[in-house]
Amino acid sequence: MTNDRVDPASTNEPVDPDKVDSSADAAPEGDTGRGREAYAPGAVPTEQDPAKKRRKGGALREAVVVAVIALALSFLVKTFVAQPFYIPSQSMENTLDVGDRIVVSKFTPQHSPLHRGDVIVFSQPASWGPPAPESSNAVKRWAKDALTFVGILPGGSQHLVKRLIGMPGDQVACSGQKLQVNGVTLDEPYIKPGAKPCQTDFSITVPAGKVWVMGDNRDESYDSRGHDDGTGQTGSVPESDITGQVVAVAWPISRFSSVDAHPATFAKVPNK
Repeated sequence: MTNDRVDPASTNEPVDPDKVDSSADAAPEGDTGRGREAYAPGAVPTEQDPAKKRRKGGALREAVVVAVIALALSFLVKTFVAQPFYIPSQSMENTLDVGDRIVVSKFTPQHSPLHRGDVIVFSQPASWGPPAPESSNAVKRWAKDALTFVGILPGGSQHLVKRLIGMPGDQVACSGQKLQVNGVTLDEPYIKPGAKPCQTDFSITVPAGKVWVMGDNRDESYDSRGHDDGTGQTGSVPESDITGQVVAVAWPISRFSSVDAHPATFAKVPNK
């Protein structure tokens, strides 16, 4: 009986030396031909591997998402929590120096009341005249405004910083170069050494919904005194224009510190 099955290893059929079995080198089913063996020796692929493209595209999308989230968080912090500002003038020396970067809390006055002695940042009131002109370069101005808007750059050019001296209804007066609030003469340790508490006599009542502000460097501060009409109406700052309370000097590092409201100075002042 013969066996019809043939064992290739034992067949005596001659082998053609020119015949090559390419089955071992053939691309497996479903292979796109972009594996390592798909290119001739020394050949350079003309296209990037799709997997590499996907990885690069995913990394780019991830970077964009992270940047958008960072900007959104910065904007939310700047809008509801705190905002950086820089000090452009010497009107608050020596409490704040030119070039200081300060941190302004948005919780005051949005969620907590203001107090006499607080150092505040506010938009320039309309009664104080037009704000200082900005840069004539539209591109630089747009870029600066955009970065300030999201909270990356500190504000300052259209805002002012002063110390709150009189609350709504308070009587603020200068007599004999001494400042008085509701009849109490103030001992003001925050005033720059050598500066007078006030130079010209006046007496005003702070209107409802407004506050009276003065710089710590009284001889160099153009504050409520310089903008007033003698009644307290034009020199006082509307509470709606207040951005927040200065809580700290953040930069330079050598000046890093909290900003004192000096409550003891106003402790004996009665409320109106």
